[in-house]
Amino acid sequence: MAAVTELTGNAPALDVRDLWAGYNGPAVLKNVSFQAPRGKIIGIIGPNGAGKSTLFKTVLNLMKPWRGDALIFGKPIGLQRNLIGYMPQIELVDWNFPVSVMDVTLMGRYGNIGLFRRPSKEDRDAARESLERVDMGDLGDRLIRELSGGQRRRTLLARALTNHPKLLLLDEPMAGLDSALQHQFISILRSLRDAGTTVVLNTHDLSCVSAACDLSLCLNCSVVAYGSPKEVLVEEVLNRTFGAHLLMVHMDGQAYAYQHHSHQTGGKE
Repeated sequence: MAAVTELTGNAPALDVRDLWAGYNGPAVLKNVSFQAPRGKIIGIIGPNGAGKSTLFKTVLNLMKPWRGDALIFGKPIGLQRNLIGYMPQIELVDWNFPVSVMDVTLMGRYGNIGLFRRPSKEDRDAARESLERVDMGDLGDRLIRELSGGQRRRTLLARALTNHPKLLLLDEPMAGLDSALQHQFISILRSLRDAGTTVVLNTHDLSCVSAACDLSLCLNCSVVAYGSPKEVLVEEVLNRTFGAHLLMVHMDGQAYAYQHHSHQTGGKE
């Protein structure tokens, strides 16, 4: 398989180097540099407007950085696109569109088959396998408007998995999920990691990062801190990241953060 030959060597799954990016105003990302090791789950946290989604867009080459670059397993994304799976925010999808779960999952194969060719048996087999991996194997014929919130996220994850990616980028994958559904989703991510996939997700949920991630990156336009959740999820670092005083509570080996007031940073991601 081509993907196997691409993964020779010891380059990290994702290597972001001096990345600067923005829209029409001031820079949203400034001098962002970090490496995502292979076979780990990395959680990116930060306030609204910190640049979490912008980071994903520049890594995916959906927007051009002002300066710097990002390498995928040591090479530019143009040479490695088949190694990446991407799950967008759930709010960006029109869930009233009359398509099935299988239709949405097959969209992950469009990079191989093109928009106007019919999916092959291999494509459909890959889609079914992806649905099985996220415990949705019996829902392929269901219309997406009939899905619950947790099922919708697993459908988007299945779509991202159809090409057997070695690097997964997940944009707010657990926003709005209750604790039981979060636990189910985290279990799926751990199984992917244990099979060798590198997962990079961004989230506002610090307890999710504490419970699920091997490494945590605090981002507020620039990198504030990067390390294990135990090292990073501490009051001093989080206060610098979120710009507000946070109360940290440690229970059952996990860290939870509570703001002392309701002020939140606004702006684009």
